[in-house]
Order: sequence, then C-alpha cells, then structure tokens
Amino acid sequence: MIKRSPLVLGNKTLKDVSDDICAPVERFPSKGWMGLFLGAKTLLLFYIVILACVVGIGIGLLGVTHPVFWGTMIVTFVFWIGIGHAGTLISAVLFLFRQKWRTSVARTAEAMTVFAVMTAGLFPLLHTGRPWLDYWLFPYPNQRGPLWVNFRSPLLWDVFAVSTYATVSMVFWYIGLVPDFATIKDRAKNKLRRSVYGALSLGWRGTARNWSHYEMLYLLLAGLSTPLVLSVHTIVSFDFAVSNLPGWHTTIFPPYFVAGAIFSGFAMVVTLMTLVRIGFPEFKNYVTLDHMEVMNKIIMTTGMLVGYAYASEFFIAWYSGNPYERFAFVNRAFGPYAWSYWIMVSCNVLSPQVFWFKKLRRSIPVMFIVSIFVNIGMWFERFVITVTSLHRDFLPANWGMYQWSWFDTGVLVGSFGMFLTLFLLYLRLFPAISIAEVKPVLHVGYDTEGGHH
Repeated sequence: MIKRSPLVLGNKTLKDVSDDICAPVERFPSKGWMGLFLGAKTLLLFYIVILACVVGIGIGLLGVTHPVFWGTMIVTFVFWIGIGHAGTLISAVLFLFRQKWRTSVARTAEAMTVFAVMTAGLFPLLHTGRPWLDYWLFPYPNQRGPLWVNFRSPLLWDVFAVSTYATVSMVFWYIGLVPDFATIKDRAKNKLRRSVYGALSLGWRGTARNWSHYEMLYLLLAGLSTPLVLSVHTIVSFDFAVSNLPGWHTTIFPPYFVAGAIFSGFAMVVTLMTLVRIGFPEFKNYVTLDHMEVMNKIIMTTGMLVGYAYASEFFIAWYSGNPYERFAFVNRAFGPYAWSYWIMVSCNVLSPQVFWFKKLRRSIPVMFIVSIFVNIGMWFERFVITVTSLHRDFLPANWGMYQWSWFDTGVLVGSFGMFLTLFLLYLRLFPAISIAEVKPVLHVGYDTEGGHH
C-alpha cells in the first residue's frame, strides 16, 4: 500500500480539533489582525469615495477614451470573477471526486469565492455609468410598455450567470457552516454569542436525521455548483468572443478563460492560506505543506494550459489568413502595449515553472511570491485582451491609447480593500476550517497504511 502522510499533523484528538479551529473565533483578536483589518477598512472607505466620485461626476474620470471604450472596470470584473472560481472547484468538484485533502482548505476557498463574486458584482452595475438604472438589467414583469432587456447581449448573460453563481456559492458555503455554528453555540460562554450562533445553526442537533439531510443537500449543491464553475467564466468570455473584433473573436476563449480562472483562483487560495498559516499558527497542523503542494501542482498545470492557449492564439491568427487578426496579435506582442503582454507571459507562464522542483514547491516564501506574480499576470491578461484589441481600430485615424488615470488605480486597489475587509471579518467570526469535515480524516489510532497501531 502507498504510504501517505496524514492530512492532520500533531496527533490531534477530536477535542483538540474543536479547540484549535474555534480558537480564533473565541479569543480576543491579535494586534496583527487588528492592524490588517484597520488597513483593509481604510482601503474600503477610500474605495467608496472613489466609486462615489465616478458615479457622481461620470465614468469619464476613468481612462476610457475613443477608441478604448472598455477599460479597468471590465478588466477588474473579469479578474475578480476568475478568483471566485477556485473555491467552488475545491469544495464542489473535489468533493464529488472524494478528494480528502480538500477538507482543510475548502471552507476558506468557498469564503474567498463568495467575497470575490461580491467584489466583482459591483463592476457590471457601475460600468453602465448610471447604476440607479441597473434594475433595467433584470427581466422583471413591468407595466411600462415594451421595455425589455436585450437577451442577445452577453452583458445580460453576465447578470444571470454571476447572480446564479453567487447565490449557489453562498448557499453551499452556508450549509457547510451549519454544523460548526452549532459547535460554537455549544461552547459559547455568553448569552449573545449563544443566541447569534444558535440562530445561524438553524436548530442543528447533530442527530442521524440531521446528518442524513445535510449530506444529501451538500451533495446536491456540489452537483449544482460543478457545471456553474464551467458556465460562469464561459459566459464572461462571451463578453469578448461573440464580438466581431479581431483579437476577441476566437472560439478558444471559453476553455482558456476557465483554465485561467482556476489558475488565478488557486493562486489566491495559496496567497491567503500562506497568510492564514502565519496569522493563526494552530492551523499549520491542518493546512499542511502537503495541501499547499497539491495546490501548487494545480497552479503549474493550469499555468501550462494558459501558456498553450497564448501560443495557439498566434497560430489561429496566422492560420485564419485574416490580416486584421494577424495584425491584432503581432501588435499585442510587439506594439505599444508589448510591455503588458510580456509581463503577462512572464508572470503566468514562466513563474509557475519553478514548481517542477519539489523543494521549491514546498517552500512557503517561494509559493507566496509565485502566487502574487500569477495574480498580477492574470490581471494583465485581462488588460491585454481588452485594451490591445481596441486601441488599434481598422482605420489608422481611429487609433488611440488608454489614458490610465488615478481613478483607475483607485478602483483597482480599492476593490482589494473590500475583499480583504470581508475576508478578515470571516476569519474572526466564522470557523475557517470545517470541524465537521476534518474530524473524519483525522486517522486517530491508525498508521498511514491503514492498520491499527
């Protein structure tokens, strides 16, 4: 039998698991957490001010000019939706494939999904320029004559895809939390905490009937979430792929966007998990180096898939015989925005190659740096797709550059403030690892070959 290292280190008992995972929720927050939270909250307030300016004065504060009518709003939207992919993938797809290693990281990855989709959800509402009319995007019954949404617009498909994905992800995440909320309620020392977590646990008693219903619902939601992982980013890619613009009009976009989303999502999970391991040392026994190594292997694999997509785009452009298509890709790699193209290639294709070496794959500083590079590269990928295809129109008289402004920087940096504020609150108020799922994989009293001690 293959010897495998245990999923939970430190010979933990069932009581130890509950104590360790509940500790960050029950104790007073550390100075480090308080410092990070204040920083994230300041960024969030800055973000609110920036968005108020953009909505109040107008979308012209951003760098959108003729001919680049789509800018940082759509780039950052696609970036955040991509980050929201790994959570559902880790929790739903790996659950269906019965991968036991997911238990320690699934909860935090799901939380990351929910917060990334919440952050992304603001952008389609804001980039219309008139967010107070956004209710027009929904096909609600109305009595105002033939006012109806344009079902042929991929921007409308986004509204449906993202809202469905957000709903299912939130329900899936919450259902997984229910047994753990009951655990925190039972351990609570004061009345307020007991009543709040009691309400959140929906009257959970831990009976056989409770568990049977819970497992059936969890499996059902995992089955529902799996096709959504593929469909959401496919539909986001249709924003570009259904247009006739050279550089966008390619059939490779849906699979390549999905691979890129998994790639950037896993990179963000590694970034956050590295920080969680530093901030909460007791979690090192649950989120082990083996967990991190498996995620690094996925990053390396999807990084090569994305690299293959970049190369095949050039082949498709050449093979199509379309001079405009060919120009779009040559301009992308060697034109005025070549710097952004090569940042994207070096971050996304070259940096994950260090994971071929086991020593580097298991090094916390290395994986943290690579995960940051991957997320920078994935933002630049969306920037390259959006801006380089637009800035060179068919007529040279229509050529122009994207006028990046301070407001673009504010929107991009501020969105991280919103995401991190939500994430830090989650670490403080919710159990960041699933107690109910870690306990069955403890292997207490067994060696790694499955026999009794």
